[in-house]
Amino acid sequence: PAEAVEGVGQLPLSLQTTIGPKEGWQVYSSAQDADGRCICTVVAPEQSLCSRDAKSRQLRQLLEKVHNMSQSIEVLNLRTQRDFQYVMKMENQMKGLRTKFRQIEDDRKSIIARNFQELNDKMDELKPLIPVLEQYKMDAAVISLFKEEIKNLSAVLMSIQEELGAFDYDELYQRVLRLDNRLRSCMGKLTCGKLMKITGPVTIKTSGTRFGAWMTDPLASTRNNRVWYMDSYTNSKIVREFKTMDDFVAGVVSRTYSLPFKWEGTNHMVYNGSLYYNKYQSNIIVKYSFETGSVLAQRALEFAGFHNMYPYTWGGFSDIDVMADELGMWVVYATNQNAGNVVVSQIDPDTLHVLKTWNTEYSKRNAGQSFMICGTLYITNSHLSGAKVYYAYSTKTSTYEYIDIPFHNQYFHISMLDYNAKERALYAWNNGHQVIFNVTLFHVIKTDDDS
Repeated sequence: PAEAVEGVGQLPLSLQTTIGPKEGWQVYSSAQDADGRCICTVVAPEQSLCSRDAKSRQLRQLLEKVHNMSQSIEVLNLRTQRDFQYVMKMENQMKGLRTKFRQIEDDRKSIIARNFQELNDKMDELKPLIPVLEQYKMDAAVISLFKEEIKNLSAVLMSIQEELGAFDYDELYQRVLRLDNRLRSCMGKLTCGKLMKITGPVTIKTSGTRFGAWMTDPLASTRNNRVWYMDSYTNSKIVREFKTMDDFVAGVVSRTYSLPFKWEGTNHMVYNGSLYYNKYQSNIIVKYSFETGSVLAQRALEFAGFHNMYPYTWGGFSDIDVMADELGMWVVYATNQNAGNVVVSQIDPDTLHVLKTWNTEYSKRNAGQSFMICGTLYITNSHLSGAKVYYAYSTKTSTYEYIDIPFHNQYFHISMLDYNAKERALYAWNNGHQVIFNVTLFHVIKTDDDS
């Protein structure tokens, strides 16, 4: 029987039956094992046929070839498995890369969309800055003009400084005095003017109750700038004095006076060192000297209403209003004989005698406030917001006219309004605020040739 020599495995039984006993060596390699490896099978002839002849050498050579082929196949199989594992690994890596590429592509689209939205939002934020930048351009041009003007002004100031350097202090002081005298001479040529405009107010201080009076003396010297302060409109006798306007603002009281009689209303006046006021619950005018601390004179106004019989629109026992202007001292009130209309009387400041009287046709109760300028009585139509100077009565011509001069009632309630001829200003008590209005007058200038 034929003898089977296996290179890697046994020859299948079905194949062994097909080999004859006298046949030579046969090699079969068409079979595979369970792992897929190739099985080479060699069928040798009967042993009796084996000899040291050429067939023996041929068998040995054939066995060597089979052995070499088996080793090569083994190496090839190992390499194939390794390559297969590498290919599998590479395939997994490529699948991972493909997933990453898809993710990167999706992320790229998301990032681009997000970045685009951010840029769009930034643009929306920057759009309002465009007009601002345009304004900056305009501001830069204005600043450039300012720089040029400052440069020119600096040059002017330098020239003034050089000119001033040519004079010593005494000479400059004399020049100032001469200029002051020239200005006073010019002011002396100004005749009484007509009220044209009221500007302001300038708030000096906020103090006291809603109603009160404050004033300076229009006949005082320039070095005497005392301020007097009378809070409330009734049931009080206390007058506070301040040496200067700065002390008044700072609240530094220099003296306090206690009057012999209480006052009514807020229409008092300091004139040539004395206080003139309406005595409580009467139509009597009192003249009180700050210097002596005593009453110098007191006199009743014949037929004058008092104690809220004919007050201004705000009430407050403002029946009798004492005032002064460039032409002297006046008192404004109302009488039954004049049907409650405004009466103007010029009085002697020493004796309080009435010098002359004018009856107007303007209702005292419809008047907000009144004041005298150059012999003309000016009446406001209200003490509240929207008030304006509405009526003017000239004592020179005994005629009146309706006018329209607005002024700013800043704090909405005026309980006192008096003209100061020296300062050409209106003093007012505006709802607990002490304020000053400036007035503009139409003047006629007299020359030396005028009579």
